[in-house]
Amino acid sequence: MTRTVGFIGLGNMGGPMALNLVKAGFELVVHDINPARVAPLVAAGATVEASAEAVAAKCHRTICMVETTDQAESVILGENGIIQSAKQGDIVLCMSTIDPLAARRFAERLGAKGVTMLDAPVSGGTHGAAAATLSVIVGGLAETFAASEDLFRAMGKNVFHVGGLGHGLAMKLINNMLGQIATVAIAEALVFGKKAGLDPHKIYEVVRVSTGSSVQFENRVPRMLARNFAPGARLTSRTRTKSSKPHLRSSSACRCCSPT
Repeated sequence: MTRTVGFIGLGNMGGPMALNLVKAGFELVVHDINPARVAPLVAAGATVEASAEAVAAKCHRTICMVETTDQAESVILGENGIIQSAKQGDIVLCMSTIDPLAARRFAERLGAKGVTMLDAPVSGGTHGAAAATLSVIVGGLAETFAASEDLFRAMGKNVFHVGGLGHGLAMKLINNMLGQIATVAIAEALVFGKKAGLDPHKIYEVVRVSTGSSVQFENRVPRMLARNFAPGARLTSRTRTKSSKPHLRSSSACRCCSPT
């Protein structure tokens, strides 16, 4: 498999992930709508192109790592998107957390040109992206996964192939849902304890070594105690619905009961 790889979307997650591919010996062709974001990749030896279409023209495998479903659609299917130059046998790796039903629609359009797609969202945050310790959760054909696994292992520590196209995103949304529920429950518990007269720091000290502890507890409580509520990703009017909208659409399509 060629070592030249396309990477589109060099934000808080995509930038470090792309750098880890360079460190692993891959030759990157990159694009981002923000010119400032390409500078670290240029310094590392990557080639910059003016559009997703131009990136895909030079690569057999192209990664999309953007923030929203609409952005992913523009990158993959837009008038300057990957589909315009992708060739039969090429692979598109959509690593954004987007609507699984939209991902299947993108894959169908690409498939008409003989291009295959994997959905491969990640978990682990910006720290995991920088340290190459992400969990990579992949849906799609087994043979396409096998042809792309070297890329995933350069960016992540735990790589899972969980089923067909869209299943990676469904699994990621389950993970996000559980994490968000836990975060709300943790905040409520701290407020409850404070109102009961307990020291919040003592709550953390006790629970973190008891059965109520969790990854979310360990990650969130120190930030809450420090009154550090800075978001881990760029916050826009759409960010708060990034995970909830795909989850609600997917649960509706699957005829699942889900709280709203």
